[in-house]
Amino acid sequence: MTITDIKIRKTFDDIPMKAIVSVTFDDQLAVHDIKVISTKDKTFIVMPCRKNPDGTFRDIAHPINVGFRAELERAILEAYEKKLIELSEETAANASSEEN
Repeated sequence: MTITDIKIRKTFDDIPMKAIVSVTFDDQLAVHDIKVISTKDKTFIVMPCRKNPDGTFRDIAHPINVGFRAELERAILEAYEKKLIELSEETAANASSEEN
């Protein structure tokens, strides 16, 4: 399976959840609501899930093996970092244009 598109749909500044992401595979399958979570120690992804009646959570979709999970996480985190750079550049450009 090839990751053909990653969309950072929403970003957050002041909570552990830093972004909500959609990923497209082989231009044919989309998985929405993958979350980017940041803690003091690391940044990682959480797959979309639903809450069970007993209060536990169960993934709706998830990688089957460690290798693909690592590949998916790496690609999403790279796209997230790129989005942060773009947002930073937009903020700087807006601040510069306001000064003029």
